[in-house]
Amino acid sequence: MFKVIQAANASELNDNDTLVIGLYQKTSKLTGYAKELDEKLNGQITELMKDGDLSTKYKSVTKLHTLGKLAVKRIFFVGLGKEADITFFRVKKAFGELFQTIQQAKLQHISVAIDTFINERINDVEAAHALAEAFSLSTYKILDYKQKSNEPEKNIENISVLTEKEDSLEMKSALEVGYAFGEGTNSARTLTNMPPNLLTATELASYSIELANRYQFEYEVLEKEDMERLGMGALLAVNKGSEEPPKMIVLKYQGKEEWTDVIGLVGKGITYDTGGYSIKPKDGIVGMKTDMGGAASVLGAMQIIGEMKPEQNVVAVIPSTDNMISGGAFKPDDVIVSLSGKTIEVLNTDAEGRLALADGITYAKFHGANYLVDVATLTGGVIIALGTETTGAMTNNEEFFEQVLQASHECNEPVWRLPIFEGDKKRVRNSQMADLNNSPGREGHAIMAGTFIGEFAEGTPWVHLDIAGTATTSKKSELGPTGATGVMARTLATLVENFEVK
Repeated sequence: MFKVIQAANASELNDNDTLVIGLYQKTSKLTGYAKELDEKLNGQITELMKDGDLSTKYKSVTKLHTLGKLAVKRIFFVGLGKEADITFFRVKKAFGELFQTIQQAKLQHISVAIDTFINERINDVEAAHALAEAFSLSTYKILDYKQKSNEPEKNIENISVLTEKEDSLEMKSALEVGYAFGEGTNSARTLTNMPPNLLTATELASYSIELANRYQFEYEVLEKEDMERLGMGALLAVNKGSEEPPKMIVLKYQGKEEWTDVIGLVGKGITYDTGGYSIKPKDGIVGMKTDMGGAASVLGAMQIIGEMKPEQNVVAVIPSTDNMISGGAFKPDDVIVSLSGKTIEVLNTDAEGRLALADGITYAKFHGANYLVDVATLTGGVIIALGTETTGAMTNNEEFFEQVLQASHECNEPVWRLPIFEGDKKRVRNSQMADLNNSPGREGHAIMAGTFIGEFAEGTPWVHLDIAGTATTSKKSELGPTGATGVMARTLATLVENFEVK
């Protein structure tokens, strides 16, 4: 897919190339490839810039045909705006705009003059990472089930990265890393977008096993009988109304000699959520296929981890079922016994995700997790509080949360922390019939859900990520279409890669 070419000048390109050049605003004079091409075109590039026909405005993409005057047939100029404003994420979005334009033009082979994208604020390695990640994310297409035309699709097949730098090993590595991050996110997108009749808990388990085999992860899939024997009463309660069997999915990646300092990633895998007897309204039930977005994020992160092979230990746990209605379904007022032994009074069957996660977190600790992150499309309340671009977070450990927060910053996946006070704990412990209740009321709903999960993390350092607002988007962007976002796959992988024992 990517090839790094050490090319001192543009004349080394073959005559089939489409060349890409980055342009910053208020460039006093062109340099490198751009200068060489401008000279061969008798200063026409400079004139086009002066006349405003060739824009340097951020994210603008301008195509220039060379009409046989150069070895390259066409040049795409990417506007990068002011040099002082440039960041890794702004470059990534500019690349995304470029690749979507090239994809629409049905061009298959391009060359990118990477040196024209770098300056004092972004180096060649960062630019290469941004390029590869943006390519993967921006050209992602939803896997749909529409009838296809017989006309073959034309997609970008090869990207040559041109540099004057002789030692390109770091750049090659950055391209591989960026592409792995993008592809892991896209895998999470695809899973989340899948129809619920096709992505059952059984199919999610099969996908996880395929992933484990690809990357030599150790894996385990518990069947319903196994859960009954172990006493996973919380997950089993959610499954009672379903004809589909539940699955408790475990993937283990061992990056250290000893199984110590294990990071547990627990993803909510509710493949469809009707709300159960606390049924959702007709408008609220559409789209509930995405209620396994947390599981998808964890699996996307595990794909990235499989590619990156960090020196860390990770256990991924996914409690999976759908939440359906039948004569045997669990009901409000039921009392259930979780794997931890704690009893739970069910006050709301639509608060099922926290029940599944309760057993998932306990089982992650059983597998040696010393640190826990749970990821879930958990509450509508977090959308009311934080909107659709910020993930809600809660924690019982400041130092561990700071590492999660730093990883989210690096990946530009904003996180905002919500509190847990003693009064919140009292509310989830307020039950005449059991140790806990699963839904103390609408006030502070997102906080109540996270506080409930924290009861099962107990003293283990833990961060809760509520992605109900960020797992999907209704707006297409430079980095992808509407639908699932794959949010937190990159953040989780970055956390694992950079994790330090405090």
